[in-house]
Amino acid sequence: MTKTLNIFRVVAFLEGLSYILLLFVAVPLKYFYGDPQYVKLLGMPHGLLFIAYIVMAIWFWNDFKWSKRTLYIVLLAAIIPFGTFYIDKKYLKHDN
Repeated sequence: MTKTLNIFRVVAFLEGLSYILLLFVAVPLKYFYGDPQYVKLLGMPHGLLFIAYIVMAIWFWNDFKWSKRTLYIVLLAAIIPFGTFYIDKKYLKHDN
């Protein structure tokens, strides 16, 4: 489970990073400078990482024995900027 947990942590980090880059770099460039190139470049990878994050969160729901409330918090974090970083620190990072 440690290997899959590490994969989930990487996916969570990349999803959060791609979301931040999309919101705070690509979208302003698109609307202020009329350059949609970066939205197109970041949009697809972010979408795939978002789906992977959601699927893995549901998958780990049983493994971690999370309550439904915790699962909803983990899922909600995917749509809040910096949310996945909080989830990694609070729920995924375990001192072994």
